Amino acid sequence: MSDRTMARQVLLFIWFLSLSSALGQVSYSIPEEMSKGSLVGNIAQDLGLDLKRLKSGKARIYTGDSAEYIELNKERGVLLIKERIDREALCGQTTPCALHLQIILENPIEFYSVTVEVTDINDHSPSFERDEIRFRISESAVTGAVFVLERAMDLDVGINGLQTYSLKPTDNFSLKLQSQADGSKLVEMVLQKPLDREKQEHLSLVLTAIDGGDPQLSGTAQIHVTVLDANDNAPVFTHKIYKASIKENALKGTVVTTVSASDVDEGSNGKIKFSIANTLDEVSKLFEINETNGVMRVTGNIDYEKARHYQIHVQASDDGGLTDSCKIDVDVIDINDNKPLINIMSKLTTLSENSNPETVVTVINVQDPDAGENGKIYCSINENIPFTLTTTNNNFFSLVTDGDLDRERESEYNISVTCSDEGVPSLSSSVTLSLQISDVNDNAPVFEKSSYEASVQENNTPGLSIFTVRARDADFNQNARVSYILEDSSVNGVPVSSLVSVSADSGVIHAVRSFDYEQIKDFQFRVKAQDGGSPPLSSNVSVKIIIQDQNDNAPQVLYPVQSAASVVAEIVPRSADVGYLVTKVVAVDVDSGQNAWLSYKLHKATDRALFEVGLQNGEIRTVRQVTDKDAVKQRLTVVVEDNGQPSRSATVNVNVAVADSFPEVLSEFTDFTHDKEYNDNLTFYLVLALAVVSFLFIVSIIAILSVKCYRWRRERMFYKSGANLPVIPYYPPLYADVGGTGTLQHVYNYEVCRTTDSRKSDLKYVRPCSESIISLETSGTHTLTHAQRERLNNDFFDQQKPPSGDWRFTQNQRPGPSGAAATPEVAVGTGPWPNPPTEAEQLQALMAAANEVSEATNTLAPGTMGLSTRYSPQFTLQHVPDYRQNVYIPGSTATLTSNQQQPQQALPPPQVAAAAQPEPPKAAQTPASKKKSTKKEKK
Repeated sequence: MSDRTMARQVLLFIWFLSLSSALGQVSYSIPEEMSKGSLVGNIAQDLGLDLKRLKSGKARIYTGDSAEYIELNKERGVLLIKERIDREALCGQTTPCALHLQIILENPIEFYSVTVEVTDINDHSPSFERDEIRFRISESAVTGAVFVLERAMDLDVGINGLQTYSLKPTDNFSLKLQSQADGSKLVEMVLQKPLDREKQEHLSLVLTAIDGGDPQLSGTAQIHVTVLDANDNAPVFTHKIYKASIKENALKGTVVTTVSASDVDEGSNGKIKFSIANTLDEVSKLFEINETNGVMRVTGNIDYEKARHYQIHVQASDDGGLTDSCKIDVDVIDINDNKPLINIMSKLTTLSENSNPETVVTVINVQDPDAGENGKIYCSINENIPFTLTTTNNNFFSLVTDGDLDRERESEYNISVTCSDEGVPSLSSSVTLSLQISDVNDNAPVFEKSSYEASVQENNTPGLSIFTVRARDADFNQNARVSYILEDSSVNGVPVSSLVSVSADSGVIHAVRSFDYEQIKDFQFRVKAQDGGSPPLSSNVSVKIIIQDQNDNAPQVLYPVQSAASVVAEIVPRSADVGYLVTKVVAVDVDSGQNAWLSYKLHKATDRALFEVGLQNGEIRTVRQVTDKDAVKQRLTVVVEDNGQPSRSATVNVNVAVADSFPEVLSEFTDFTHDKEYNDNLTFYLVLALAVVSFLFIVSIIAILSVKCYRWRRERMFYKSGANLPVIPYYPPLYADVGGTGTLQHVYNYEVCRTTDSRKSDLKYVRPCSESIISLETSGTHTLTHAQRERLNNDFFDQQKPPSGDWRFTQNQRPGPSGAAATPEVAVGTGPWPNPPTEAEQLQALMAAANEVSEATNTLAPGTMGLSTRYSPQFTLQHVPDYRQNVYIPGSTATLTSNQQQPQQALPPPQVAAAAQPEPPKAAQTPASKKKSTKKEKK
């Protein structure tokens, strides 16, 4: 290689390098036939890349469908020769000849274009297809006759290609070269000196083809000329150049064009034959010409992608050996017969949903070997997805994110990439890319409801499942795993965890203990739902549990009190009218709603035709007029029943005495027996009964003696006294708690007697207008002592003033079951069903009742005497059940309400107390009380 040639290649290399730098690419120039492992260039230095980046990015070379002649050494960052490069095999006659490479890097994805130009070296000599060329030339050939010679072929290009020809000897012929439009040379042999067959029948010439390499290479061919007898005219083509075009993939036999020539000679000298003169290329394999008519047809497969233009040389010759030549230029028309080829160079299969916009997902390369519009490519993806295609150089496309990704909205994308050319019709190809969206914890659990409310029956079993709260998390896997947590709070000072628990996995809320509606009616707490993400997200919801009441409490009878120690009897005078209020059964049920609605029924009675019980208010009244035939001792059994399902009930026994005098009542009620309960141990009860009978006998003897003694003394003291004084017993209301926690353990009983006539041996016990209760202790303790009798004489018989009637109330002043004044219809049990008492009304009623009992006790005269006396300790609200009714005055038609707290005097105070203390005002008497008082005075 000469210095001039080397300088030219260096300048060309520098020009390519500067051009590639300006375009953001790298270009190299190397000669062909370099040995394997030869250095092409330092790609890392030229691209400004670190060697670590080449390794971490997994740098590699992409050459498409081309053979790999260049390899990348990532350790040194250089490009090396991988396979020996033959420029002629790679590019043929095409110049310049270059290899186009792409350097691909990943994480992140980057690519660079590299162009390696392969320069030619003079490694091929010019050559002829045939070593010998034969001509038959008539001796009559005129000077200047032209004979076309076979052209030599040199695979090298440029200066190394075929440059000139030489012909030796030059006695008769000279060499003429004509340059063609494609750069080739037409070789012609021109007759300079007429031939003389008689002098020389055969001529032998040497044609030499010489290239421009250094050193020069050449090839030779022998020309044998046979001198014929005279053929004065050579064939002549109509046109020296013919132009034709044909579509690629034309069928075999398709006519390309027709050439024509003429020869004015006659006979065999005027007969023309046509032939194709191309020898080294593939023209003879693709085309053929009819030697007689000059019609050229297609005989092979025409492919535009292989060759876009053909030059066909046609020769016409006559039998005299004269020839002429012409050229046919055939242009191949491209048709859209190639689909775009999609190559996936790098891609991601999983992408996080919080990826930044314009994140590269995939890089693809698309190739279409067609030309013009048929080779123009545009690519698209399916719509309504957050991705877009961006175009880079050399038909490279990048698929990047074009919006926010949300795995909860779309967890997977099947992205269809379709690439089409602009041919008619358009051809396209597509590829589908599957991309998984990985989850991040960006959604908190959401409850199905904004708040929950559930109910549970009281007396439930601990561990009972009440209901379930559910929350959904739109995330995936661990981020969607919801756990339920009971938030710390308290209900009435008690931790909510002691009431309920929540299952961490299922959200089922369980009752930790059994609920009691009477203690707690409802409570609220909060449940938190937390996912398993990092960091975890949570939300909470309010839960309200309503305790439903069950009919688990039987009615509690507050009045009358059932006691085994004494017999309490209500006194009904024989003069009582119809509807006379004997007493009132007071009961309460601590349940609520229908379970607390009470009804009263008369279960048993000595005389059912005499008494009735109000269904809703529990008032016991006379049904008819009391007669003398009615028994003194009446026993009623009243059943108090609630409205629950199933209902519960309580039974109370009411003893009623139908009499006008206390001795009559006493004589009858001493025979009352008490109910006994038996068990299986019969022997124990027989012994106990014998002991009780013996004790009662002794007590009875003592009682009779005491009464006789007491009467004897009274007869002496009041022999001349004709005063008919009443006896006023007073009994404060008794409240009983069925459970035994609120029973008043003591009862105030004051009984006073006076003689009505000194000539009679009995005592008349007169009751006040507001009371008709007699309590006689069966133990016989009702006998008065001597001191008591003396006090009785001093306190009562010195004072003849009748008792005050201030404690009386009218019929309309009686409180009904709901705590308000009742109408006459309600008072007699004909009104509507009562409303259940509220807690406030129950508390108010208890306070009023307690105050009235205390005031009534304090108003008793200090000297009052009775047959039996009990003192009740101070009680508080915790010992008394909740009920709205206050004080009921047996024996009268009045009931003291909570708003009428007037002090009551069971007995008239002494003279001294009367003088110091003003007498309370008297209330108007009811007609029933007036009638009763009149009858007493007559007696």
